Amino acid sequence: MGTAYVIASGKGGTGKTSFTAGVGAAMACAGHKTLCIDADIGLRNLDIVLGMTDRVLMTFADVIAGRCALERAAVPHPRLPNLFLLTAPMGRDAKTIAPQEMRVLVASAKESFDFCLIDAPAGLGSGFHLAAAGADCAVIVTTTDSSSLRDAQRAVLELSDYAFRARHLAVNRVEKKLLRQLHRTIDDAIDAAGLPLIGVIPEDPRVRLATNRETPLLLTENKGAAKAYANIARRLAGERVPLMKL
Repeated sequence: MGTAYVIASGKGGTGKTSFTAGVGAAMACAGHKTLCIDADIGLRNLDIVLGMTDRVLMTFADVIAGRCALERAAVPHPRLPNLFLLTAPMGRDAKTIAPQEMRVLVASAKESFDFCLIDAPAGLGSGFHLAAAGADCAVIVTTTDSSSLRDAQRAVLELSDYAFRARHLAVNRVEKKLLRQLHRTIDDAIDAAGLPLIGVIPEDPRVRLATNRETPLLLTENKGAAKAYANIARRLAGERVPLMKL
């Protein structure tokens, strides 16, 4: 039986989808059969970051409605054999999907995959709770910006009613020079969110470049953000890995 993580943030712009794609690719490279689920109904873009826009045919709404099997809707990545994508529907009608239906879907996915990473939509609305419904654990992705940290706090509160086995914080797009100028540290982000740290990802222009090329970052890089993703994947899999120096 696999483990499902909801990857969430209180607001957009934290790099949550890039985080999901990067960590998912790293888990696949480490030999774990990994399913990335885009839970952003109507505004999906995980397929772009993973370079799989031309492979998506069916969505998790089709699986829930019984129009196709999960094995058909979860499409394999063309270059990473252990990585699969289950994308979100684009139609408004899909917003009627109930949390219980998502729980059943994720439970079924965990029977076939070692890890399921559920990319939640930005904000704290019904989509946020739908993404969290079937998860075993949560990762809150934030930046060091004051507004992002405040929204991370709200996201943590929203998830407090869920019986997760673990909750983690990932601090993304970190610029050491900016932190120094603001007289802040990563510890400030940890204190603000009140969660244990799973990893720190440096600001890396190669993330945006890889996204626009529609190629997973780990297929072209092994340092910077790519290394951070790989370390986080190892920690989520239970390894003890020291934090990388920025």
